[in-house]
Amino acid sequence: MTTPRRYHPLYCEENVWHLCGHPDVAGRSPAALFIRGHGEHVAMWDQRLAQAPGEPVVWDYHVVLLTRGPWQIWDLDTTLACPCDAATYLRRSFKPRRMRRPDLGPWFRVVDAAELVRTFASDRSHMHAPDGGWQAPPPPWPPIGEGTTLARYLDRYDSIAGEVLELPGLLARLT
Repeated sequence: MTTPRRYHPLYCEENVWHLCGHPDVAGRSPAALFIRGHGEHVAMWDQRLAQAPGEPVVWDYHVVLLTRGPWQIWDLDTTLACPCDAATYLRRSFKPRRMRRPDLGPWFRVVDAAELVRTFASDRSHMHAPDGGWQAPPPPWPPIGEGTTLARYLDRYDSIAGEVLELPGLLARLT
């Protein structure tokens, strides 16, 4: 029997945190891949929430799982295969030739699963609306850890965990 993967829309960091410990990735050196734009947002193609096929989704950030042996990316929000060959995923999800705004181009924080489990926490405060309600309903499972370290993961200059790479550097590592 296959163990189901935990998934809740718009809580990609929690989905990936749980996926790091899933039997499907055991022995594959899983790592969280935090994706952020050079500005406040990042454009990604081949996402389920795209308004039309061929159009990008503009996220404030996104988190996927990277595994090796072979290199693959597990994105529970993509229209591509899951898992997908990592180089294919990166080339299809980020299209520099179609990018009209450099601030929407990506940078990445790669954090191995063990380090993620030690340092990541989310009290989901980033999902509260100004009126105190939720921007999106929270997952049915409890929050991860105490407090929140999410903002630190999304700050490219914070040394909380992992390594920060640009797209060409990440592609070079995977080939």
